[in-house]
Amino acid sequence: MSITYAELGELKEGSYVVIDGEPCRVVEISKAKTGKHGSAKVHLVAIGMFSGSRKTLVGPVDQRVEVPIIEKKVGQVTAMYDNLVQIMDLETYETFEVEKPSDPAIADKLAPGKEVEYWVVMGRKLIVRVRE
Repeated sequence: MSITYAELGELKEGSYVVIDGEPCRVVEISKAKTGKHGSAKVHLVAIGMFSGSRKTLVGPVDQRVEVPIIEKKVGQVTAMYDNLVQIMDLETYETFEVEKPSDPAIADKLAPGKEVEYWVVMGRKLIVRVRE
């Protein structure tokens, strides 16, 4: 698996974390002060990169959490189906199919011949933007 570890207190908004086995983007973080008995707590809210679901994580500042390693790559759209997009990697020339992004700002720009930036996260691929 392509993951590394970080302490909960080190994470910031916009960083990535693995919650329940799914890579998520952190959208909100709040820290509670150290109490009489114990350490400061972190309350983290994140959105799943593939499911789009909202997930929360609460724990001490020094708790170790999994962080996904994201490989950023460039490919070219070769074909489009109902909700799948076929992409050819511009370095390896490997072709594969990826689910069409749910974000209409990205999905509406997709067309055969367009270059896209895609990420490989924990063995799954995700189109993040269309290159102009």
